[in-house]
Amino acid sequence: MLIRHSRNSSARSTTDATTVGGLAIGVGCLLLALWLEGGHLQQLVNIPAVLIVLGGTFGATLIGLNTQQLRDLPRILRQAFVREEMDVTHTIRFLVTLSDKARRDGLLSLESDASNTQDDFLKRALQLAIDGTDPELVRDILQMEITFLEERHRQGEQIFVSMGGYAPTMGVLGTVMGLIHMMSRIESPSMMGPAIATAFVATLYGVASANLLFLPIASKLRARHAEEVLLREIIVEGVLAIQSGENPRIVEQRLRAFLSQRQRRALPQLRWHMRDDQNTQEHEAA
Repeated sequence: MLIRHSRNSSARSTTDATTVGGLAIGVGCLLLALWLEGGHLQQLVNIPAVLIVLGGTFGATLIGLNTQQLRDLPRILRQAFVREEMDVTHTIRFLVTLSDKARRDGLLSLESDASNTQDDFLKRALQLAIDGTDPELVRDILQMEITFLEERHRQGEQIFVSMGGYAPTMGVLGTVMGLIHMMSRIESPSMMGPAIATAFVATLYGVASANLLFLPIASKLRARHAEEVLLREIIVEGVLAIQSGENPRIVEQRLRAFLSQRQRRALPQLRWHMRDDQNTQEHEAA
């Protein structure tokens, strides 16, 4: 049985429907409101405002980044739009199955399972247990890795939080620049109305990009981070329980505590699968 949820493995990835759908709904509602008020799309097209807001926001954000964070930015952005499968219930089933196997055949029997597992974190955790590493040291090593993972995720999230803070300010800056340009041509009163409207497009760009793109992406990254940390905490507890030789039913109950009620309802068939596997082995031995 293979677990396919590691970002560093060949995990199956799908487009995140909530991110794409939420962005489409937000932008669509803004355009629909413009149409209902009798406006047209051309009123919102302003290339200088785009340069000021997006260019200024990215430039201000870039000042606070190092070279490695800049290289990682496309990968961080991808996490908001592409969802990699992280099946927590499948992971628990796998860990409980391993605990049953370890109790019957010993920890060394898990060598092949560890090498075939595509989750790098789970592979390292199992290998530490198989090698006979002290349980407290196993926990310390794995928790340290989770801690540094949390810090990397926090930095990625903070990039988009910063962009969400800079964008409205850049929008106001673009509006002020537009008003200055308008005031320099005050001798043509008939052109002041359209010029003022054009100037405020920059504010619209700044507020809209912050609240429809940058801050929601930061929230999505925070949710992704919580999912991955939960999965790794389950792996830590499961591997330590396997190493201590706990009964598979106790291991299952321990890991079920991490799940929501909906996720727990996906696990009752676990005992039946284990029983079928055991009956099959006994039948083959006979």
